[in-house]
Amino acid sequence: MIKLARIVEAKGRRFLLRVEDSPDDRDYRKYDDIREDIWCFPEDHLAGTRNLVCENFLHEGTSLFIGAFAEESGDFPLDFEHLAGFSYGFVGIRDKDRGFRDPRNLRFYSQYAGVKRAFRSFSLGFLIKEFQRDVLLDGLGIEEVICTFDPLTGVNAYRNIHHFGMTVQEYRAAVYPEFGGKLNRSDVPSDRFLMSWDLRRTASPPALEIVPLLDDAHKVARVGKRALPAGAPDPAVEVVLGIRKDLDAPRLLVQIPRDFYRLLNVTDVDDPEIRRIPLDWRMATREAFLTLMDRGYRIADFQQSRDREDFYILIKDGAGGAEAL
Repeated sequence: MIKLARIVEAKGRRFLLRVEDSPDDRDYRKYDDIREDIWCFPEDHLAGTRNLVCENFLHEGTSLFIGAFAEESGDFPLDFEHLAGFSYGFVGIRDKDRGFRDPRNLRFYSQYAGVKRAFRSFSLGFLIKEFQRDVLLDGLGIEEVICTFDPLTGVNAYRNIHHFGMTVQEYRAAVYPEFGGKLNRSDVPSDRFLMSWDLRRTASPPALEIVPLLDDAHKVARVGKRALPAGAPDPAVEVVLGIRKDLDAPRLLVQIPRDFYRLLNVTDVDDPEIRRIPLDWRMATREAFLTLMDRGYRIADFQQSRDREDFYILIKDGAGGAEAL
């Protein structure tokens, strides 16, 4: 029997993780509302609520809606005010020729997962994904999840790659044309990693040590700082000065901004030199990832240095484990 709910505690506060089972289309409006609250891009939205209720796998479809509701006075009100985070996705297939004829060909596409700003210190992103995994694996028999995320967002890279052990399958350039909002900018191409998550495998952080790699022989991106004008939210921001495509060590580092979402916002100004800083990051790291992956490197981990710099660790196919450093 599928367990449709779970109560979790994080930092002294309780939340109800719950698979949406309502037959009333009005109860699905809150999922589009929270999507808009997080991404702030009204041009992009979920299907109409009447369609969403039909999509639910508990009704006629193959979609899974999960909500995380904050406790209040010993209860968990199932309304938008108390909806702290959510995830949404649907069942699809790997091989189009095999279609739905083989249950082993099924996989789940996780399209949305987000948490309201006021609740981002409770690790709800991890808790929602863990609950999603258990519902899919134990309840529906789905063993693989596919999802995408922006390669420049460290919070997603840490969760997906380091914590859950997801595998980068490919780099996709400019997936969503003119995608705006608070977490994207229409003048910065919306590149994405396509990820695969094997739900049967117990994730454990790779035995990779980042400290021996923190030198010029391993750092692909050359990074500096640029001061912002007086009155800007931040005094200075990270800028990418170029990439080194000639490096050929068994392990390499690709650095990304510490907080790309914030970088998009603090550089959203008229000055063209400042405004293009996120675009420079996008184009430089796109070239780095595509070049290295074409040369046989794969993304093995994501870690932060002692100086709070964020790095992807890439390993060349055929290289040994941590002992080879």
